[in-house]
Amino acid sequence: MDNPVPPSAAGSGPRRRDRHGRGMRGPIAPPQVPLAASRAEAFADLVQDSVERLERRWPQLADIDFLVLEVPRLDGPGRAWNDEAVPLGGTIPARDGRHARVVIYRRPVEIRTKGRDERAALVHEVVVEQVAELLGLTPETVDPRYGED
Repeated sequence: MDNPVPPSAAGSGPRRRDRHGRGMRGPIAPPQVPLAASRAEAFADLVQDSVERLERRWPQLADIDFLVLEVPRLDGPGRAWNDEAVPLGGTIPARDGRHARVVIYRRPVEIRTKGRDERAALVHEVVVEQVAELLGLTPETVDPRYGED
């Protein structure tokens, strides 16, 4: 059989395989496996777990938006650099038809923790404190186990 397309010369065009001829590497784990989750996704899951834990006791939390941001912004009005500690979270009250918001800052929390369990405990503590501030309650009222760790 005659092939009308001549073979391409070695070295021309993009490489389709690695140098050992075994093909390109695939992902280490499929997307549904927790290993494939990024640190940001894993952190958002910790926040969601904490919120779900609190929603059983406080159903009104369904009307509050929970956000995860990398770091706090310090460039707005009334915000300036100072010697105080970096905040781990914050609240934005409801207004103009928007829901109230609780914001958790990922990087400051991650820097202060060493492992997943310690991070989960700190995330829950920050979520409880911010919800308490938003609802005008004490953290112990929002979660009776607050501060036991």
